[in-house]
Amino acid sequence: MAERPILFNGAMVRAILTGAKTQTRRAVKMPEGFDFIAGNGDDLDDPSNWGGEHEDGQWWALADGDGVDQVLPCPFGVPGDRLWVRETWGIWDQGFDTSEESGFTIYRADTERPEPRRWRPSIHMPREACRLVLEITAVHVERLQTISAADAEAEGLRKFPFEDALAWAWKDGDRTGHASPTGAFRALWESTGGDWCANPFVWVVGFSVVEGPCNG
Repeated sequence: MAERPILFNGAMVRAILTGAKTQTRRAVKMPEGFDFIAGNGDDLDDPSNWGGEHEDGQWWALADGDGVDQVLPCPFGVPGDRLWVRETWGIWDQGFDTSEESGFTIYRADTERPEPRRWRPSIHMPREACRLVLEITAVHVERLQTISAADAEAEGLRKFPFEDALAWAWKDGDRTGHASPTGAFRALWESTGGDWCANPFVWVVGFSVVEGPCNG
């Protein structure tokens, strides 16, 4: 079993903590000159045409213009591997005039918490400050825009009691709203700088929480 870090913003951390988020999608970084092989047909939007899985559980089915195959491992791991969550964090020194290093770790995603002297970016979180560990339950590849409404909801999206039909959103306070979970997921994807219209291949990583505030 391998263990790797993964970044989540505050809204997604809260969704994981409530059990609403059980999937994450991350863009596939394709090696230059390679693409997925249409081994069983010509439709590259159909994952069944991409070949299969390598014997160790990693996705393969890549080729360059000369038809040279190459294994493309999922950078987040395979089922059974674990991901430790990096999130925005800080040190609370309980108001004493002491070094920050002597206080308690707090997390910006929590709605009820004290304020540290400064918040620290998630990318700089060390393993010992982590409070959330996920176990990968499934991995596959698909086109971004093929996400179903059910899978979009599993990305941690919520239906808020707005006054009109545009009730789906990806974070508290998002009053723009969307008519479907898929529309809200597009807004989430674009909020991180992703290009929805490019319709890239994405890793779809399913997970469950194995370590967290409620289960030790």
